[in-house]
Amino acid sequence: MSDFVDRRIGRLTIRVDRHLCVGFGDCIAEADELLELDADGIVAFRDCPSPDEERALRACQACPVDALVALTDDGLQVAP
Repeated sequence: MSDFVDRRIGRLTIRVDRHLCVGFGDCIAEADELLELDADGIVAFRDCPSPDEERALRACQACPVDALVALTDDGLQVAP
């Protein structure tokens, strides 16, 4: 499995760095319909048909180890 997992949410790409994630779950508190901890205790995307871009952005901002980032189409990091 790759260290990075990306998901397109609205106008943003949300990237999970599986190597950095330590499973605090702060991101899940912000977007539990989008994120969960997998069997390894690492954040993973849920199958969410219409995830909310603003909640995904807040989830990225909540991560204490910056394992979640939000990127624009141009690759500009907008969170954290």
